[in-house]
Amino acid sequence: MGSAKKGYPIVSRMLSRIQAASAVSDEHFIALLNDELRATVERVERLTPTIVEVVVRAPAAARRFAPGQFYRLQNFEMLASSSSGTRLTMEGIALTGAWVDRERGLVSTIVLEMGGSSNLCATLKPGEPVVLMGPTGSPTEIEPGETVVLAGGGLGNAVLFSIGQAFRGAGSKVLYFAAYRKMIDRYHVAEIEAASDVVVWCCDEGPGFAPGRPHDKSFVGNIVQGMTAYATEALGEQTIAFADADRVIAIGSDKMMAAVAAARHSVLKSHLKASHRGIASINSPMQCMMKEICAQCLQPHRDPVSGKLSYVFSCFNQDQPIDEVDFAALDARLSQNATQEKLTAQWIAHCQAL
Repeated sequence: MGSAKKGYPIVSRMLSRIQAASAVSDEHFIALLNDELRATVERVERLTPTIVEVVVRAPAAARRFAPGQFYRLQNFEMLASSSSGTRLTMEGIALTGAWVDRERGLVSTIVLEMGGSSNLCATLKPGEPVVLMGPTGSPTEIEPGETVVLAGGGLGNAVLFSIGQAFRGAGSKVLYFAAYRKMIDRYHVAEIEAASDVVVWCCDEGPGFAPGRPHDKSFVGNIVQGMTAYATEALGEQTIAFADADRVIAIGSDKMMAAVAAARHSVLKSHLKASHRGIASINSPMQCMMKEICAQCLQPHRDPVSGKLSYVFSCFNQDQPIDEVDFAALDARLSQNATQEKLTAQWIAHCQAL
């Protein structure tokens, strides 16, 4: 505890007000803590050639999850395998909480293999102890009685599973644009359908996806083109009117979110009411993920009216006004370790091949 010399009397006073549970033995109490707080791998499943789902048993972490939050995952150095004199230890990586099973104490995290630590997630074994911090970050603001447009690109769709279901549970209508580069990139279709009233499946690669529900639609092209096609009724009659959107939430790569941000003021402007809110979930580089501590996740904002520059800690609040986000700065931050990650990925592949 920071400033323990000054803080301990306050903590001691608070503890003195709590009556000890004499009926609970020390052994029982320690066993309870171990079960609640010690995370172990439940299973690892490959979803696509570059995406892995790691399901972790962590009852306390599962119970406290709210849609939009994320976790910090890493393995233990002493339990990590060694090869070529290299201990295959993961750094802490920020992972989306795709879904939780509170009764069974399970947390699903989705990993995009980009080199380094993310590539090691596929090597985790069932029953292996891991470090799972969280949930952290601010939950997504869920409002009842709205019409919400969700725009998910690739891995960003995993974030929207719980968000879409929460909006629907609150009585809002959800129009979901789920976009992918290749047809092989799609996963957890049932979860996306459960998170939406209408899905528009977008794919850069033909022939595109076949909708699983009669009211859903399919489009071959990028997400902005798909949103435009839906709004202009090029895909047929709108089950949920695009013009009724109260908010647009974009989650995906920085370039995809920047494209959605720009489209709202160009090709989509005439199809959106002026009062709608645009929100982006910012995936800036993170380190401690403890909210306003290390500043690794610092994201610059520029006021679109005054031009004034400000800064936000993304690990504290990842949902940010899309028109204020400096996407050029975000792109530069995300690419700063690209060379190192590529070299690390090659070294890991070398070690695993031995």
